[in-house]
Amino acid sequence: MRCAIKNKIFSFCFIILALGLVAYILFGDRLFAPKGTEEGYSFFYEQVEKGTVEKVTISENKIEYTKKGLDELFYTQNPESPLLKEFLLKNNVSVSVEKNGAEIFSLIIDILFYIIFFGIIFLVFRKFISPNTFKVVHKTGKTFDDVVGMESLKRDMELIIKIMQHPAEYAKKGIRMPKGILLEGAPGNGKTLFAKALAGEARVNFIPAKATDFESMLMAIGPMKVKLLFKKARRRAPCIVFIDEFDGIGTRRNYSGSGIETENTRIVTALLNELDGFEPTSGVLVIAATNSITALDEALIRPGRFDARVSVPYPDENARVQLVKMYGNGKNLDSNCTPELLAKKFNGFSCAKIESVLNRAVLLAGQRQHTNVTLEDIDSAAKEQESAK
Repeated sequence: MRCAIKNKIFSFCFIILALGLVAYILFGDRLFAPKGTEEGYSFFYEQVEKGTVEKVTISENKIEYTKKGLDELFYTQNPESPLLKEFLLKNNVSVSVEKNGAEIFSLIIDILFYIIFFGIIFLVFRKFISPNTFKVVHKTGKTFDDVVGMESLKRDMELIIKIMQHPAEYAKKGIRMPKGILLEGAPGNGKTLFAKALAGEARVNFIPAKATDFESMLMAIGPMKVKLLFKKARRRAPCIVFIDEFDGIGTRRNYSGSGIETENTRIVTALLNELDGFEPTSGVLVIAATNSITALDEALIRPGRFDARVSVPYPDENARVQLVKMYGNGKNLDSNCTPELLAKKFNGFSCAKIESVLNRAVLLAGQRQHTNVTLEDIDSAAKEQESAK
């Protein structure tokens, strides 16, 4: 809606400007025709010498002047003499010089250039550093009941939830909330879901972000986005900041001097500064998800910044049974496709892969005109997943 209004305003201004330019070209001579009585330049020169000329206005094509004791306006041609102004001043004539059309046109072009130039800069910065870049989710709609497995991790988070809800009380006991929790594990095992569930259990605000949110074709935008993210988190505290693909922005700093490495170094430095700026009672918890903790900068993940490192493993057999029941609900699985049997078949599968295999099996069953999803369909779907690696 706003974009449509802006486009209409821009179009209206452009049309008005174009009409004004056309009117000037067609009727400019009539509109700006000289007024008053015309006199020859030599006669004007003599009048100046005699001291009868009181005031002169020099423009591009004419010289307008008034005489002492007369209200009438006179004009003559402008010879464009470089000594004319000096001559008039020596004869005690008040002189003013009007800008010519070329100068005015040049001034207008300069003004338009600066308006457009700074307008583009403003729009670019607004696009890349908009206050709406990181959205605050007040209710994630997820709890630990939606997370299959990770029971020990859920228990570990119970105290952190209490500290987030009452940071001042625990600070009096000398207990501070961890500044950050690092979740390491293979893709598809529920790191993002766990972060949402933690925010849901704690009933706190949730700000999701990913590494690509900090990327920009302009230098120094990444660090500014880091500051924007944490500034917003502090205002919305208690709050959980979740950064996915953390190894995309938190890699080891490299001082090779290339533009990409320099920007990465600045982003890491900005992260360090923001994490160090947390107060024990700030109520902001950072959860970062990564597939490779070894790629991260050592200063970034040291104790005091990311106090807890948690490995998110592949689901165990009990968790796989629950996942099969959850993802297989409504899929008309054959009677011999029991959750226990499929859990054994899916050994070493991630949560996302189990869901994908079951979904693909349903599609294969439809293509083969099977009434129910058979083990054959599931085996075929699993093989497709393996061959797609």
